[in-house]
Order: sequence, then structure tokens, then C-alpha cells
Amino acid sequence: MTGPPCLHPEDRADFQAVLHLALSTPDIRSALNADPNDQAATRLRATALQAADEIMTAARNEYQQYVTMRAAARGGPRRRTADGTLLSALMVLTPPVAATSAAVLLVLGYMLQLVDVQGTLPGSLVTAGWVLALVAAVGACIAFATLLHTEMRRRGGPPHADRLEQARLNWQQALLDRGMLPHLRQHIRQNPLRRSSPPEQPPQGAPPADPNGASSHTH
Repeated sequence: MTGPPCLHPEDRADFQAVLHLALSTPDIRSALNADPNDQAATRLRATALQAADEIMTAARNEYQQYVTMRAAARGGPRRRTADGTLLSALMVLTPPVAATSAAVLLVLGYMLQLVDVQGTLPGSLVTAGWVLALVAAVGACIAFATLLHTEMRRRGGPPHADRLEQARLNWQQALLDRGMLPHLRQHIRQNPLRRSSPPEQPPQGAPPADPNGASSHTH
């Protein structure tokens, strides 16, 4: 059995916002108004803050999901950028560079063949040009596949902002319904607060009561 989830410092403001909302619900507000010294709300707030980890247990699953999604949203893009920057640059630059070089070599090689230049140079330039053209074509296919794979990973990887915000709202709702409100209501039941009723005043015009229980009469 694992212990209660630890509330991260950055989520304490959300916890306090849920606490403030719970203290404003009608039944709890009515119970707190019964305190003659108006200190019940302060004490109840302090009690809830001290029991934060215990209260968080009721929303353990929602909080864990929210924290996990938040960590993925923060860490995922940086890791992919660091790992894929060089590869992406090579994939993008290789096809156009190879295609340009192939065009230059082919034009130069065929021109030398047209002017009937002797030797192996024209044929070598043509061969090199076609090799670079093949490299450019293969590089373009690889670049397209890499970009497609990256886009699929991006969509299936770190959550978008709306999904992360929904996870945060789910945690806050679970914290309010299953954690905060039951805790506050139980504390109020165990420590009821009631205004002390004022002493009864005798009806106006009635004679004061005799300490010995006898009524005073006028002789």
C-alpha cells in the first residue's frame, strides 16, 4: 500500500483555490457562520492545509495522470529537438544539394561529350551526375518519411495544451468532490460550532423572581 501522493509545490496554489471554493459551499459556510468568534474558517483552513497529503489521496489517480502528462509536455519536445536536429538538417539539405550537383555534372559531362573531348573525363562526369541524381531521389524519399514519422510522433506523444488543462480540471474536481468537501464536513461534524444562546430575559412588566422561589407581593 503506497503512501498518500505528495503535493508538488507548484500545485499548492491550485490546492488552496479548491479549498477556498469548498469553504464557500452553502452548508460549510452556514456551519462556519455559527462560530461566535468568527475564527472557525481560519482554523478549518489551517487544518486542511496541514492534512493536504491525506486529502490528496482521494484524487490520487487524477493527480498522477495530470503530473505525468505535464512532465511529458515539458520534457518531450526538448528531447526530440536535441536528438533530431542534426538528422532533420541532413534530411532537408541532402536532396537539393545532391540534385544541384547532379545537374551540374550531367550538363558538364554531356557538353564535353558533344565537343568530342577525348579521355574518360566526360563519361566520369556523366556517371557521377547520375549517381548524385539517384542520391537526391533517395534522400528526398527518406526526408519525406522522416517528416511523416516526426509528425505522427508529435500527435501521439506529448499532450496538447487543451488535454493538459482538462487533466488539471479533472484533478481539481476530484479533489473537491472526493477529498476536500468530505474532509471539511467530517471535521465540522466532529467539532460542531454553535452560537451560545443569549440568556432569557424576563417579560417586560413582570416582577423579578425571588431567589428563594417566592413571588414578591405588595402589601
